[in-house]
Amino acid sequence: MQLSFRDIVDIGPKCFERFIDSSNAPEISDLEIELAGCSNLSGNYIVGRVSPPNHTLFYSIHGQGKFRVPSGEMQLNEGQLIILPAGQSFEVTIVSDQWDIIWVNLADSERWKSFSKSEAVVLDNAKLEGLHHAMELLYLERDVDSRGAAMQLVSRYLYRIIDAPLSNEPCHDEKERRQVNRLHGLFSAVEKQLQFDWDMKSLSEKAHYSAPHLHRLCLQVFGRSPKQHVIHLRMTRAKSLLLSTQWPVSYIASYVGYANVFTFSKRFKKSTGLSPSAFRESEG
Repeated sequence: MQLSFRDIVDIGPKCFERFIDSSNAPEISDLEIELAGCSNLSGNYIVGRVSPPNHTLFYSIHGQGKFRVPSGEMQLNEGQLIILPAGQSFEVTIVSDQWDIIWVNLADSERWKSFSKSEAVVLDNAKLEGLHHAMELLYLERDVDSRGAAMQLVSRYLYRIIDAPLSNEPCHDEKERRQVNRLHGLFSAVEKQLQFDWDMKSLSEKAHYSAPHLHRLCLQVFGRSPKQHVIHLRMTRAKSLLLSTQWPVSYIASYVGYANVFTFSKRFKKSTGLSPSAFRESEG
């Protein structure tokens, strides 16, 4: 008999959820994360979706939950990850007295195409405690730079830990993980020297990649070209400095790599919709 599903959210008063969305962590859109959360569940909890448009990942930190999917029922135990592909209906309920989880909704896009499976998959021993800590920090932290550091961890876990077991080619996957790790190392170094004139030649030499390969890898991981990601890091740092210091705009411009304050202001307004001075006033 074919299982029936319905869109339902029935969450009791003993459940506590911390949602991460574009209002408290706008950076998640850079990774095409539509919504995420850390949940401490007890008592009544039923969430059901009919043909959801995004991929959904649930990781069990403590306790057990049960999933109904078109192919039947699946239990998620402590340390396990379930991947629910976009378009597949599901319903989730609590099995244990207490269930602590993290969950992530990912866009059904080219970046996350590896999650486009014909049915749900449960992965054992996923070891995503680090992702949990990064998500909690992302939820709590109001400092832009700190959220940026948390986002790097989220990205690293999604690519290195979640994506890895889905590959049927472990040698290729290991190479990909090393590449992503090297990419994060490159832009960690860039963040420490934003005043430097980072062009494609210097970025490629720093990463020891050809310019075309670096460009492809950046699009895959960040959804931006290398130069666009440098601009993103500069604007992120500029926003933080505008809010946390009284430095003149011209000084901040130089600090993040713009010798011409007019060029900096034009770029900043394109990024945020406000001039640096107006941004400082609106957020101050």
